[in-house]
Amino acid sequence: MAMNSLCLVVLMMISTGLALSVPDLEAVSNEVPDGGKLWAVLVAGSMGYFNYRHQADVCHAYQILSRHGIPDENIVVMMFDDIAYNTMNPTPGKIINRPNGTNVYTGVPRDYTEDDNTPENFLSVLKGEKPTSGSGKVLGSNENDHVFVYFADHGAPGLLGFGNSILKADALIDTLQEMSEKKRYKKLVFYVEACESGSMFQNLLPDSWNIYATTASNATTSSYACYYDTDYQTFLGDVYSVKWLEDTDRENVAKETFEKQFKIVKNQTTTSEVCQFGTLDFVNDHLADFFGNKNTAPDEDAWDGFPDTCGADAVESHMVPMVSLQNRLVEAQGQEEADEIQKEMNELSARWDTIRSTVQTIVNSLVENDDDFHHVWSGTPEISERECYYAAIDTFHEQCYNLGQESFAMRLVFTFANFCEMGYKTQDIVAAIEAECAAPPQPKITLV
Repeated sequence: MAMNSLCLVVLMMISTGLALSVPDLEAVSNEVPDGGKLWAVLVAGSMGYFNYRHQADVCHAYQILSRHGIPDENIVVMMFDDIAYNTMNPTPGKIINRPNGTNVYTGVPRDYTEDDNTPENFLSVLKGEKPTSGSGKVLGSNENDHVFVYFADHGAPGLLGFGNSILKADALIDTLQEMSEKKRYKKLVFYVEACESGSMFQNLLPDSWNIYATTASNATTSSYACYYDTDYQTFLGDVYSVKWLEDTDRENVAKETFEKQFKIVKNQTTTSEVCQFGTLDFVNDHLADFFGNKNTAPDEDAWDGFPDTCGADAVESHMVPMVSLQNRLVEAQGQEEADEIQKEMNELSARWDTIRSTVQTIVNSLVENDDDFHHVWSGTPEISERECYYAAIDTFHEQCYNLGQESFAMRLVFTFANFCEMGYKTQDIVAAIEAECAAPPQPKITLV
């Protein structure tokens, strides 16, 4: 009897101790070792069903942070939110990030959606300035806190697509500098999924700001999409993003370092050159120091041994609409459906031809000799004449094609950078663009 009483007392002590420890553990899961808090900003800049993967990547990132203990009030999510209930989505209300994957849309905050998903609001969120639209949620971080930022969309030299607009590297760097000077974080990690994403940080991000950034590609090449799904009729993820997201699912975040993750992602992303920039002093910090300390073991539900095929079917990001249509054509049920898909392909091809012709006409009106002509088309330069380049970009974006919506047009703006680097006058480049595009940008072809 005495032994039974003793056991009961011990059990009561243990259970009481556990009950008291749960809130403490939950609090610790959102803290850094020196008592600061964890914050995150997750952004999918694009819209449209063929850009499904960007919102899927961001939703997956949210699930990781939520599972590891970062509360919703410390996570800002920006996305157009036109995928989950899109008419082309075969599972309304569900988004997956790999074939037969779990629903990553569950519980995702929708702080800034549709027309509120803008670069201006993004920069305001980072600076802690409450926007006039959306949820109003911003980073409430201070000098003791760790901040994680993840961005996914299309890109070009010194640019990121962002809804109906664009985000320039200079604007982003200015905001990060202000955050550093105002001590809005102790350490900040920034992951970017986009073509030429390395150009957002290369030679722009000082190592003294305590910001560590990795990008899907270098400053001159494309990033890639993967996981084409026949049911969803689009690509479900991006190679770089899938690699870091699934690596995080598989690993113990309290043991894996950012340096280890970078090496794994770089090794597995064979389609583009994954790069790192900024402060490398804390690459040996553990993922849990930014992703949260709760449930640190591998996520068996998210990672069930599914074969890693991401990369085997990879395509350049801007080719996703055309390749998706090609795949749909192969799978078409009947001639009527095939004819409709072929019509969409023809319209998209014609649109791309028009964009290419526009840029070619601008180039031909400017070049002074054959050598310059070949140099303009020779590839993407490192941008040093930034004022000239951005003046050309603004004119092209406002008068020719909306770069936020036209990923194919983004593949050609490197020509303007080359003109600037070759010493052509800004006013001449702008005048050539204006002469070719006298009217406002043509509406984009809608592919759902």
